[in-house]
Amino acid sequence: MAKVTLHVYDLTNGSEKMNSTIVHINKIFKNGIGLGGIFHSAVQVYGDDEWSFGFCEEGTGVFSCPSRKNAMFTYRKSLVLGKTNYNIFKVNQILRELSREWPGNSYDLFSKNCNHFCDEFCRRLGVPKPPGWVNRFANVGDTAMEVVGNTASRFRQAKTEIVSATKAAYRFLFCVTNNVKTDMDDSP
Repeated sequence: MAKVTLHVYDLTNGSEKMNSTIVHINKIFKNGIGLGGIFHSAVQVYGDDEWSFGFCEEGTGVFSCPSRKNAMFTYRKSLVLGKTNYNIFKVNQILRELSREWPGNSYDLFSKNCNHFCDEFCRRLGVPKPPGWVNRFANVGDTAMEVVGNTASRFRQAKTEIVSATKAAYRFLFCVTNNVKTDMDDSP
C-alpha cells in the first residue's frame, strides 16, 4: 500500500500583477467563502515525483516533476487522499495508460485539465477523488459554456420555428388575399 497525496498550486505563471490577482482571487474564494479558486493539481504516489497533465502540441500531456516544486505555479498545500492497494508496477501501468489517453493537444481549461486528470488518476488508484473546491472554477466554467451552448441552440431552434411560422402565416394570408380578390372579381 502506498500513500496518495494531492499537491495543489495557485495557478500563477503570468506576470507578477496577474499572479498577485490570482492569489488574491484564490484567497477570497477558497479561504474567505470556501468556494474554490483557480488551481493546478498533481498526484504523488510511490517516490518523490508528482504526476499531472498539461497542454503540449504533440505527444502526451502527462508529465512528472519533483513533488511540490512545479516551477510554473505557486505551491499552496498538500492533501492525503488515501492509500492505494496497487504496487508500483500496477501504478506505472496506469500511468502508461493515462499517457496514451491524455494527449497534450486535448487539454481544455474547462473540460479536460490537470484537475480532471487527477480525478481520473485517483479513481484508477482506488482512492477518493480530490475535493470539489480544487476544480470548481473549471466545473463552473464548463457548466456556463454548456448553458451558453444550450441557449444558443435553443435560440437557433426558436429562430427556425419563427421563420417557419412566418412563412406559413404569409402563405395563409397570400391565399386569403387571392381568394378575396377572386371572389370580388366574380361579384356583380
